[in-house]
Amino acid sequence: MGTAKTVWDPLRRKNVALTPEEDVRQWFIMQLNRLMKVPLHMMMSEVALSIGGKRLRADIVVYGRDASPAAVVECKRPDIPLDKTVLDQAVVYNMVLNVRYIFITNGTSTYVCRRRDGPGGPGYRFVQELPTYDDMAVQPR
Repeated sequence: MGTAKTVWDPLRRKNVALTPEEDVRQWFIMQLNRLMKVPLHMMMSEVALSIGGKRLRADIVVYGRDASPAAVVECKRPDIPLDKTVLDQAVVYNMVLNVRYIFITNGTSTYVCRRRDGPGGPGYRFVQELPTYDDMAVQPR
């Protein structure tokens, strides 16, 4: 009988089953920390949300210095294409979180959307550059 592989999740502070999606989640936690300078203590993984009585889980939520949500990340296995369905899933999470940045990644491709507030209400646009933690943590005016 084989032992299931596990990986240390620095956010949940425990070993978790190493599934293909978990591998992507752990990789992106390190990208957030190393490339975008997000402190590990300002992120949570597997964040429980409730929308209209439906229970959901956001893969990663980044919190600003004021402890309000600043970014949400939806992770998929590498063989799952990042299509409108995946983006829509992250947008649903954002109905609760109201963040400035949405990331979707499958470990092969990563897309970043930034909220823009304007006439007709908020919207999102894809951006090419990775935001820093300071970009994420700033509350829009």
